[in-house]
Amino acid sequence: HVVAVARSLEKAEQACAQASGETTAIACELSDLESVVECSNRINALGRPIDTLICNAGIMALPRLEQKMGLELQFLTNHLGHFVLVNRLLDKVLQAPAGRIVMLSSAGHAAAPKCGIDFDNLSGEKGYSGWRFYGQSKLANLLTAKALARRLEGTRATANAVHPGVINTNLGRHMPGVLRHAMRLIANIAFKSVEQGAATQCYVATHPALAGVSGEYFADSNITKPARRAENRKLAERLWTVSGQLAADYL
Repeated sequence: HVVAVARSLEKAEQACAQASGETTAIACELSDLESVVECSNRINALGRPIDTLICNAGIMALPRLEQKMGLELQFLTNHLGHFVLVNRLLDKVLQAPAGRIVMLSSAGHAAAPKCGIDFDNLSGEKGYSGWRFYGQSKLANLLTAKALARRLEGTRATANAVHPGVINTNLGRHMPGVLRHAMRLIANIAFKSVEQGAATQCYVATHPALAGVSGEYFADSNITKPARRAENRKLAERLWTVSGQLAADYL
């Protein structure tokens, strides 16, 4: 039974139409935390344990500062929306025989600020760079997976992060025109296909060999060492606390 979640119900239904077996389509706009709450309520109402929860969606390298809820939009969408979704569905993951949570990070997490997460500038108003804030959001995904793995110790559930690779999708649609055009020219040669890009997260989500493996970072279906900041437990715990405060009304 696949629950397909997308920004619109139409897109979710299109995804379901490509899958065999039982499917459920649900809309969820990650930058709208009320939408995340509604989505999680619908999933919880299905009354089934969640064997695999893959947090896959995101936006990348917005050329200009965009804000919502007083937060820079990439941090809100890529990190905080998933933070709320995971926490609201965690009980159903724990009900599965061996639930797995897979957070889509990126090698781009290395582009985060030197401090890792700039807690004094989550709005972006004190200075903004599209790539730096994208890196911050992807570092936040990785730190969240590691913090979650620690919270799951003693249970049968696991949490890991993955770098899917550079994939031929429309994720780069916000890039400047010249760069976007150049990337399109090399995409079919240098980039992974969608299926290749999905391979690592599917491996981490399902492979029997990874039973009990938690708190790791994968690339090309292998455990990989992330940037040093991703191993900072104090930073991860502060992010968890701040995220809980920011999203308190939605958890």
